[in-house]
Order: sequence, then C-alpha cells, then structure tokens
Amino acid sequence: MNLQQEINRKAKSVALAAMHRLPIEATSLVNYQSKGRVVIIGDNQALEIAPRLNEHLHALVILTNGFEEPGVPLIPLGGRAIDIQGYLGDFKIRLGEEGKPNAETVAADLILDMSPEALIDRQLKPPGYLYSDIEETSLQDAIDELTALTGSFEKPRYFDYNPDICAHGHAGKTACNRCIEACPADAITGLAETIEVNAHLCQGGGVCATVCPSGAIRYAYPNAKDNLERMRKLLSAYQSEGGCDPVIVFYAESDEIPVDPLQSNYLPFPVEELASVGMEVWLSTLAYGARALLLVDGGAMPVSSSQALKEQLHFMGEILNAMGYPDESVGLIGNDALETHQTTWMPDIKHAGFSGIGGKRQTAYLAMDHLYAEAQKPKPMASLTAGAPFGKAEVDAKACTLCFSCVGACPGKALQTGGEGIPQLLFIEENCIQCGMCTRTCPEDAIWITPQLLFDANARKQKRKLHEEAPFLCTACGKPFATRSVIDNMLSKLHGHYMFQNDRARRRLTMCEDCRVIDIVQDQDAINGGIDERIRQ
Repeated sequence: MNLQQEINRKAKSVALAAMHRLPIEATSLVNYQSKGRVVIIGDNQALEIAPRLNEHLHALVILTNGFEEPGVPLIPLGGRAIDIQGYLGDFKIRLGEEGKPNAETVAADLILDMSPEALIDRQLKPPGYLYSDIEETSLQDAIDELTALTGSFEKPRYFDYNPDICAHGHAGKTACNRCIEACPADAITGLAETIEVNAHLCQGGGVCATVCPSGAIRYAYPNAKDNLERMRKLLSAYQSEGGCDPVIVFYAESDEIPVDPLQSNYLPFPVEELASVGMEVWLSTLAYGARALLLVDGGAMPVSSSQALKEQLHFMGEILNAMGYPDESVGLIGNDALETHQTTWMPDIKHAGFSGIGGKRQTAYLAMDHLYAEAQKPKPMASLTAGAPFGKAEVDAKACTLCFSCVGACPGKALQTGGEGIPQLLFIEENCIQCGMCTRTCPEDAIWITPQLLFDANARKQKRKLHEEAPFLCTACGKPFATRSVIDNMLSKLHGHYMFQNDRARRRLTMCEDCRVIDIVQDQDAINGGIDERIRQ
C-alpha cells in the first residue's frame, strides 16, 4: 500500500464515523396486528402442513383439489375463482364471484400459498403472504416465518405525498402514471386527480420517489435532505483528512456487498433501498466533489425498480454528456462486478456547499448549475429522451384560442396567463415536468412538449411568451373579456343551435358575462328558453 492509499483509508474511517454521527429525521410508523390466523391454500399436501403448525397458529385450509381429511378445518374451493387482497393481519380471500350464491370471503392474518404458481404475482409480495413449493426445506422455512409473524409489528412510513403538485390527473384526464407503473408492490393506485399509497403494502422500495418528476411523492426514511447532509459530511470530512479521488458506492442495506475490501478511495453509502436515491442525489454527490458514483445491485432489486433506475440513469448520462462530463462516471453494476469495475472519473472541480433543504427539482437545479459553472466546454442545452422530467412546451398559434385550459391543468405552474384582461400564454421552462397534462387537456390539440434542459438558469426562470392575441371587446360595454379566436370558435360551434337562431341571441355571445346577463333578462324569447309561443301551443 502506498502513502496516498494509507491516507485515503484513514480519511475514509474518519469520514464514515462523521457521517454516521448525523441524526436521521424520524418518520411515523405503520402498525400490523397478527393473531396467527393462517390460511393455507393448496391440495392434499396443504392438509398435511396444517397439523404441523404450533399452538400460536390457527390454520384453515382452502382445498383447491383433493380429498377432505377429518380433523382439519377446511373450505373446498370447488372450482371457484380465488382473489387475495390485503396484508399482514388483514387479508381478505374472496372465493367465487361477488353476488353469486356460492361466493364467500375468508379473513386471515397470514397466508401460506402452496399453489402450483403464486396466486399473487407482484414482484414484492404483501407482508404476511408466503409462497412455498412442496420441498421440505422450503416448507419448514415458511412454517418458521409464519410463527415469527404473530403479534404486533411496526415499520417506518417510507413516503410523504403532496397532492398539490401531483401530475397524475386533471378534469378526467390522466397524465402521469410513473409511480404506479414503477411500484413493485402494487401499493399505489390512481384516483381521479391524485394517487393513493397503501402504507401497509408499501415496502420502501423508493423507486416511486425517484421517478416522480415533480417531487409530489418523496422518500421519507431517510429523506433526501438527510441523505444529502450525510453525503456532504462524508465527502467534506474525507477531503479534509487528505483523502483524494472519492468514489461513492451506493448500496441497499439489506444487500450483502463486500464493503470492507473496497479500494481505499471507495466510500460506501448505505441506503434503505438502492432505487430510493434519484437524480437530485446523484447530481449533488458529484457537485459535492465525488469523482464518480456507483450504484451496486446485490440482486434483490425488483425488475420494475431496476428498469426505472436505468431510465433515470440514462437521463443523467445525457445531462452529463451535454455539460462535457463523462456519463460513465455514474454507473449501475452488479455486486460481482464491484471489485473489477473500471471507474471513469469526473474532473476535479470546486466543491459545492448547498444543502438539500429544498424540493427535489430545486436541489437538482442547484447541483446542475454548479456542475455547469465548473464545466470546461458545456453545450447550452441538453437534448433529452422522451420521459425525462425537464423540457419545453410549444404552441401552434393558428390553432390556439387562448382558452387557458392548459394553464388550469399544469401541475408545475409552467404555463401561466399574462394577467387580468391580457390574452397571453406564458411559459416558464424551469417549472415544466413534461407530464403531458397540457397536451391532454388542450381542446384544439394546439400544444406539444419536447424534453430538453436549458443550462442557463436565467433563461430557464424567465417567462416566455408562447402565444398572444389582441383582446376581444364586449360589443355592449367595450370591456376586454376574451380573444377573437375564442369568440369565433364559439360562434362556429354554436351555429345552428336552437337557442341562437336570431341575431340578438347570436350577438349575446359577443358580450361579456355581465352584459350577457342583462341582455337575457330583457329578452322575453330568451326567458322562454328560445321556444316560440306557437310551438308551446
């Protein structure tokens, strides 16, 4: 070992100790209560398992096939469909179709599924649901685990959710489903305009927070602020002790990776789950002075989490490349490749000092702005792949009527009006999360989005005019209240409508709201609903 390696090892020891001394903000707890009511689902082999359970477990067999056995409580499935919902302490097993005479629901605290294939096909099964084949070793492990799952249990509430900035839906239109599609536990469902997370099904995978473009859903234990404060302390202490060329190694605490024999400049950074740290953490890590970072998958990460993580890393690579940095400085590797992986380093740059107290996007922009300022030959903009959380919106001026449906729907307030009586559509690129809500709500299909990232912070923050028209003046009082295109569009769509057959009714469409009401109460034909008296007779 040379002198610098020895300095690095001592610096790493000091830095890790300093990082671990930092407190982590507590989160609320999710509670489970299990009284040991076990439902075993299977054929005659399930009947053989039931008597083997200890006195703390009370078994009921749902017999899918085979012959009944005296002394074992059971329910014959009898060809009925079976559906399982719930979690540890609160499972509901529905047999048959709801409303049919042979339908019934069985309650359970625990489930041992011995079907040929698991009845729940989620990547992360709900707590309290165990699937086992008929091998004796597997069965005994399942019995031991069932025994351990009796009593009261607690786990952290892993997420926080802010529906005010959620881009899931608006006015019956659905835009963003990223968290729903990525969740390996099927713990997230879409409501009309927001989402709902079942805290008892959530197992802390954290990929929902990583893919969320707005930061509406956030990982709570540990949160991004605490992770970044720990990262800043780790790197600062390491560098203060003379350590050089730090490489951050992210890994899930539950994974077994060889952290002890790591190279002297490799700093291990355990997280609850590997997919719980996203772009704002990666960018900040590089801005704090890391020469590279590795995400090490021990093999337990669900497929949907891995795919989502790779997509986010792809966006990260596009951003780094556009700034002139090597995208290989951030990589996802397997556990077995950790010791042989050839790391590509970032250049040595001035270290940032910002904290992570802001939101997800604010933190990401702070990191990007620092990296951009330190870059030698950056491009002014990064062109990104579809699905990236940064970009612009554009408008077809000939089709846009300035109805501002897009403004009301935009969750990030990227689209705004020009103010009272000013028919302008404005755009702030920094706020655009590329959710596509504007494209789905525009009645004229006049707006589209393009993923990109402007590195000029001032340009990102500026209000940019997308479309403008002269205001249409009320034909009665002269007050501006709409645009010519809106009025023309309304006149065209209502042409031939029975309520607008005469000139007075059609002229009312060109009046402001106040004048329209005054004219209606003075028009007997309008009071009659536009129905001629001769027709009434």
